Amino acid sequence: MKKRHVLAAFGAPLALFSATLLASEKLYNFAFKRVDYVPETSADKQKYADAYWSYVDWLHRQPTQTWQLNVADEANRLVATYVPAKTTSQKTVIISHGYKGDGETMANYAYMFYQMGYNVLLPDDRGHGQSAGKYISFGWQDRRDYLGWIDRVIKHSGPRTQIVLFGVSMGGATVEMMSGEQLPEQVKAIIADCGYTSIEEELAYLLKRQFHLPKYPFVPIVSFINRHRMGYFLSDVSSVEQLRHNDRPIFFIHGEKDVYVPSWMLKKNYQAAGGPKSMWQVPDATHAESFWIDPATYQKHVAAFLDQYLSARV
Repeated sequence: MKKRHVLAAFGAPLALFSATLLASEKLYNFAFKRVDYVPETSADKQKYADAYWSYVDWLHRQPTQTWQLNVADEANRLVATYVPAKTTSQKTVIISHGYKGDGETMANYAYMFYQMGYNVLLPDDRGHGQSAGKYISFGWQDRRDYLGWIDRVIKHSGPRTQIVLFGVSMGGATVEMMSGEQLPEQVKAIIADCGYTSIEEELAYLLKRQFHLPKYPFVPIVSFINRHRMGYFLSDVSSVEQLRHNDRPIFFIHGEKDVYVPSWMLKKNYQAAGGPKSMWQVPDATHAESFWIDPATYQKHVAAFLDQYLSARV
């Protein structure tokens, strides 16, 4: 009898622990494992579908080039689409896409910068699009990959080139994380639209909001899984810590009604950032909607910021 009581006493906690591990593994695969398709946009963004596809059609009509990094290393091969400016230009923007997107999903921003006289580079991040990678790094590994894209732009356009880093959502966090690296002098400015503070805070926030689950024990277990799979803990993936080391002009954009990456993350990122900085909270905009509400006004704000830091020469 006593033996059965002991087994019963340990059985329930063991079952709960096993269930928690299984749930955490499923959560990790759902959030971090690559998917070879672009998920459908949220219902509130469907009203922009026709406009979105018109930008994609525009991109397909351009005389693009396919660029690659790590060509001989299949596990780390990276792919990007390069769109040369209408006329020869020394200005290039590198555009970082969002979660489970790819370079093509940023066609609207590519068009905007193209109209402003920029060459445009649209990378597919690790675990996305045509690039290699089993898992999504949420900007952490990507920040170093983008250093390779910067070097490629400089080799292509020459040492007098002027480079802008631009990203939205996960891409916004990616360029924020890049801000803490040793960037070449050719990188003149950074624009981050609705980037999160850290993947740990973002995951904990979404767990509570979308699944009504607590941070503990799920986030620490997911972090441990990521350490095993990717070599780093989630606490390492921080826009805030990288921004503290920034010395480039940076422009933060964020929708006031963003409930996916909440506006308090904007304020935390802004406060942490070194270097010249400015911020624009877009009234009535939800997550990654700031451009779509009024593309002309969005372009006006972006151009006004960049005109302060890039020379007029092309």
